[in-house]
Amino acid sequence: MSEPGAESDTRTRSRLRGVRLFGLRRSGAGDDRSGVSGTARLDKRTKNLAKRMQPGEIAVIDHVDLDRVAADSLVTAGIAAVVNVSRSISGRYPNLGPEILLEAGIAVLDDVGPEIFDKVAEGDVLRLDGASVYRGDELVAKGIRHTAETIEAAIEEAKAGLSAQLESFVANTMEYVKKEQELLTDGVGVPDVRTSFEGRHALIVVRGYHYREDIATLRPYIREYKPVLIGVDGGADALLKAGYKPDMIVGDMDSVSDEALTCGAEIVVHAYRDGRAPGLRRVEELGQDAVVFPAAATSEDCAMLLADDKGAQLIVAVGTHMNMVEFFDKGRAGMSSTFLTRLRVGSKLVDAKGVSLLYRSRISSSALLVLVAAALVTMVAALAVSPSGPTLMSALVEHWHSFLFWLTGFFT
Repeated sequence: MSEPGAESDTRTRSRLRGVRLFGLRRSGAGDDRSGVSGTARLDKRTKNLAKRMQPGEIAVIDHVDLDRVAADSLVTAGIAAVVNVSRSISGRYPNLGPEILLEAGIAVLDDVGPEIFDKVAEGDVLRLDGASVYRGDELVAKGIRHTAETIEAAIEEAKAGLSAQLESFVANTMEYVKKEQELLTDGVGVPDVRTSFEGRHALIVVRGYHYREDIATLRPYIREYKPVLIGVDGGADALLKAGYKPDMIVGDMDSVSDEALTCGAEIVVHAYRDGRAPGLRRVEELGQDAVVFPAAATSEDCAMLLADDKGAQLIVAVGTHMNMVEFFDKGRAGMSSTFLTRLRVGSKLVDAKGVSLLYRSRISSSALLVLVAAALVTMVAALAVSPSGPTLMSALVEHWHSFLFWLTGFFT
């Protein structure tokens, strides 16, 4: 069974392939050389680069084990190719990003070396021909050109590395327990906030896996339960684009827009454990007040711990990491905190997909029938006491008899 949003992803990727092909035809006019051509955009942080990529361009990145979220952001940008300084799949674990890029029709060239950042400037027109990268006729880099077969083989090989990753994950988890034992067990360090959670549901949105589709499927739930809407960094922009104003924004403020930060939501800046909060300066420059939450956990963990500590009845997660493969795919030692946070709030935590499958309106069918019956009784009573009631009743009875006569005509 395909997971929710898969059909939508397929349609989106088909449209993006059309956009890329159109862009390539334009850039290649009058150029009979083979390969994929496009304008180069360079950044060692894929998350930042994806924000300024345009359809048909070539992303030059330095990203070991390209994860699914980063790959999805590049697919959404409609790029033509990825040139990676490092290996998009190193073999440590079977990460999901490279396969997503290839399925979207994006060329992937790996392991070209860091020299490309010195040789290529932003805005240069590059051409990928096989495993080589050219600027005009100049060869600027060579690497490994991936195909579906090479990615499949790399994933199979990487599965052997899962045991080592699991051991590392457990070690990181124990280290996190030592650092944040009081926060996890007693909520020590959770700041006071003005947003009221007591007895309410909290909807936490992270701009991660299938977040757009999940928000769309939750519209009836949001309309009926009116949960506290929490955007984790870019998740606040996801809520705004879906037509909702977040009640709270939690994060280090590196991937959220100024529009979101000034929308009126309460802002909680995720700080390092020693109290340093680089994102606080940006918030203050925008003239906004903020609460600081120092913790070694990730920002999405801070949002969950805060909602739990302040009395949320249920926590619904959108786009967050929910299983071991997704923890590894994030590629961060800090994901051990995510595992422990889920143990801490597990009795309240529900994934958005579970809500969309299990949610039912609180208005039952029997209640609707009773409501219709009550309306009919009210109408009959009103006709009975109205001066013109007998005339209207006679007309209704006549129409009813005419309907019955018409209906019996089909059986005689």
